[in-house]
Amino acid sequence: MLLETPNVELGWQAKPFTLADPDGKQYSLSELQGPNGLLIAFICNHCPYVQAIADRFVDDAKALQDDGIGVVAINSNDYRYVPDDSPPMMKRFAEHFGFSFPYLVDEDQSVGKTYGAVCTPDFFGFNAEEKLQYRGRLDDARMGDPTNRKTELLDAMRQIALTGTGPEQQWPSMGCSIKWS
Repeated sequence: MLLETPNVELGWQAKPFTLADPDGKQYSLSELQGPNGLLIAFICNHCPYVQAIADRFVDDAKALQDDGIGVVAINSNDYRYVPDDSPPMMKRFAEHFGFSFPYLVDEDQSVGKTYGAVCTPDFFGFNAEEKLQYRGRLDDARMGDPTNRKTELLDAMRQIALTGTGPEQQWPSMGCSIKWS
């Protein structure tokens, strides 16, 4: 089912969590936070929308990490329902696209529910004080046509790093619904 992210009130405090990657290494919110902010991306492996943006997302994430912004991807899908989203497949997906950031398993889906994630991809950008300043899409590129794209997420996160606040205009992300158990 195709969904768009809803409008949300900005400024709410990031909720603490601890999740593991497919190898079992634990990460907490405080460890993931960069000195200039944090980007949390709810994604999965099987979604064609995630697959279409994965290369661009990885490139933008590396640029953000260079700017002191932490980046993490979280898979909240019920992988018993969608085996392509299982932890071993997550590891392959991350290796294939060259993730420079952790890709974490939200086994009980509590983090996705707490944050109000609805689709993949779903991006949440926080400032250095861990307050939400961005909820939107990666860019304005159409499926399969990333030419002349406007790097909305990258630009927003850089603005957040500099000013502490996100842009006034934000466009919803669009993707596959999260598969809740």
